[in-house]
Amino acid sequence: MRFKAVTLDLDDTLWPVAPTIRGAEAAANAWFADHAPAVLADWDPPARLALRQRIVQGHPQQAHDLGFIRREMFRRMLAHSGHDSGAAETVYAIFMRARQQVTLYDGALDALARLAARYPIVAISNGNADLRTIGLDTHFRDALSASDFGAAKPDPAIFHAACATLALPPDDVLHVGDDAHTDVIGARRAGLRAGWINAGGAPWTHADHGPDLEAASFAALVEQLLA
Repeated sequence: MRFKAVTLDLDDTLWPVAPTIRGAEAAANAWFADHAPAVLADWDPPARLALRQRIVQGHPQQAHDLGFIRREMFRRMLAHSGHDSGAAETVYAIFMRARQQVTLYDGALDALARLAARYPIVAISNGNADLRTIGLDTHFRDALSASDFGAAKPDPAIFHAACATLALPPDDVLHVGDDAHTDVIGARRAGLRAGWINAGGAPWTHADHGPDLEAASFAALVEQLLA
């Protein structure tokens, strides 16, 4: 398989995102416990999930913007519980600092360095990880996030924007990610090649063509690419 550059998903490709989000939510809850304890009493996880769904349904044009959704959640939670909704920005800043504390998968850092030494890499993420804060930005030519770009994977526009950054046509670019729909199908429909991080060994059951290659981890997939 021939390609000249790589676009790369971040969450659940380079690191597991669930523990990172749990840690960020715990940091926000610690602030609530000190400054707005009624929020913790009023908003358990099911209530927060329902609120998130209402926000997405009420603002479909901003459904791609996880930062907006999270800030709006904090704003409404504070207001409902009788606190100053303006504190939402403070809570969000605390959340975001903790959100950048990631633990990479085994072998991922070395694999990223090896891949970056061979190919230019652009990150494409629907999340809001900050590569500079995390300390990985030197391995990337650029990074596109859905919240900044205005569209999320699998929208072909964000893939095409990454290709434009690389000054390459889509069929010269390999996209690597863990999600069958947003990463593999999205990339293939946008004209890119696709590498699938299939940690669970799931069969390909979609009508669209499957990935050009797959592996159980990012490190294993890079090993295939550079072999």
